[in-house]
Amino acid sequence: MSATSPTEPPTARRARTHAEEIDAGNRFAFGANWSNFLARLTPERVAEAERSLREMLGRERLDGVRFLDIGSGSGLFSLAAWRLGASVTSIDYDPDSVACTQRLRDDLGDGEGRWDVAEGSVLDAATMAPLRNFDIVYSWGVLHHTGHMWDAIDAAAACTGAGGCFFVAIYNYQPIWTRYYTVVKRTYAASPPLVQWLFAAGYATEQILRGLVKDLLTLRNPLRRYQAKIGSRGMSMWHDWVDWIGGYPFEAATPEAVFSFVRARGYSLERIVTCGGGQGCNEFVFRRG
Repeated sequence: MSATSPTEPPTARRARTHAEEIDAGNRFAFGANWSNFLARLTPERVAEAERSLREMLGRERLDGVRFLDIGSGSGLFSLAAWRLGASVTSIDYDPDSVACTQRLRDDLGDGEGRWDVAEGSVLDAATMAPLRNFDIVYSWGVLHHTGHMWDAIDAAAACTGAGGCFFVAIYNYQPIWTRYYTVVKRTYAASPPLVQWLFAAGYATEQILRGLVKDLLTLRNPLRRYQAKIGSRGMSMWHDWVDWIGGYPFEAATPEAVFSFVRARGYSLERIVTCGGGQGCNEFVFRRG
């Protein structure tokens, strides 16, 4: 590992550290996957992202709202919040994810100055210190990939202002499968590109065959499964599969554990959508008292 220069800018230091983590097999290249996803971004996916925000937050517009997107990834949900009228701040630890979010802002924004994008970690006190009193703090499927999930949830929740909403999604804990996929993801992250591709292709094949059998048994049109995925937060089936099989670091929690942890910090639960005890994320909207 190269020595840290006292004059090295924080963003350059984080980018170097991030690259070293990927090279060492300790982190999945989330931003590279999101960059590929943006090539397939359509107006329909953007509209679906907007719809999912409106539905979970219970409001049609976000005019005048300060919206913090922690772990902005592709930038899709920052864009959705911006289009709904919010003033958006997007941060991400992955330089490629930051570049994705900046690209969406620059290509689809209108120069109103309502959308700031920055590189930073939710675990970095210096990054998080000025990020306070937001009306909505949003972090979907991110904080369990930091390597310190509970610290990350604590830091993210602290950005919410009085009366504001904390919208978070965390992987569901399963006693056997969480342990299994932790090993799979760690192995993926430490493998060369060809092996990673085989991992992803194998997982995708398994999911397609499993879905096909289920569809045939229930007399459902298999094409509807793909259409439903587009209609699920505007995401891409393939890129979600790659994110799932490769997403490391990886932690998970039961809905009860997340609820208890956030409630102890002065929040009440307004809405919860679970994955039914299986594989996936449980979604929570908390209100700060």
